[in-house]
Amino acid sequence: YVYDQPDRLIAFAEANGMKMRGHTLAWYAAMPDWALQLKGEAETSRELMTHIENVVGRYKGRVPSWDVVNEALSDDGTRVGLRESVWSSSLGEYYIDLAFHTARAADPNAQLVINDYGLEAATAKSSARRRAMLDLLRRLRDRDVPVQALGFQAHLPGNEEIDKDEVSRFVSDVKDLGLDVLVTELDVIDDQLPADFKERDAIAAKRVGALLGAILDVTRPTAVLTWGITDRYTWVPIWYKRSDGYANRPLPLDENYREKPMMRTIKQAVAGA
Repeated sequence: YVYDQPDRLIAFAEANGMKMRGHTLAWYAAMPDWALQLKGEAETSRELMTHIENVVGRYKGRVPSWDVVNEALSDDGTRVGLRESVWSSSLGEYYIDLAFHTARAADPNAQLVINDYGLEAATAKSSARRRAMLDLLRRLRDRDVPVQALGFQAHLPGNEEIDKDEVSRFVSDVKDLGLDVLVTELDVIDDQLPADFKERDAIAAKRVGALLGAILDVTRPTAVLTWGITDRYTWVPIWYKRSDGYANRPLPLDENYREKPMMRTIKQAVAGA
């Protein structure tokens, strides 16, 4: 285990009065080659537990919230199930239970979050993902798995409307399970939006406002985080580069760190909650 980078980040946060979130303890991607070779229940369980015990234990009391399991749902259109991974191959859905119980033992006071995407849009795919997530959360509750919150990644496709009524109902159902809600990776994927910056920024702000409004109609999220802060540094063009050659504008500040309509929308939503 090499902790140089997270140690520096946490030291910076603590020196500047900032809170830190942990992302992520169990995921299907960004895995080292040796981990992808894990086989069998015993070996896979041991390595998952060891990883979580080491990482969460090191920062016990210093990271108040962890994305324990990230993207547990498959991405198969409207046929949504458990995502295939090195964890699920050997442990099935039980890997989620194991990850949360291990994280809880490592830091009894941290907020433990299950985090996923594609829960917001007015599409059949998003509707199926909302149903699948609720079903999963109910199964985890029935097994007394210590999930405390659901994270909306909220990588919002700019060309898709937010299903405000259904998102509000979904959030209400999540709250009825005794869970909190966070927005964890907010940005707007704008590759299909108009080239004009003002028009594009207005649509992006509208999408963000619709999502935050749908959640705030039911509850105040315990956090609203964007996936980056300035358009200068963003993952979006890696996968969603615009075909017209214009730069992507997915975040609250432009490439020169100037505030955009999205930032004002976020501020207004949070201030009015």
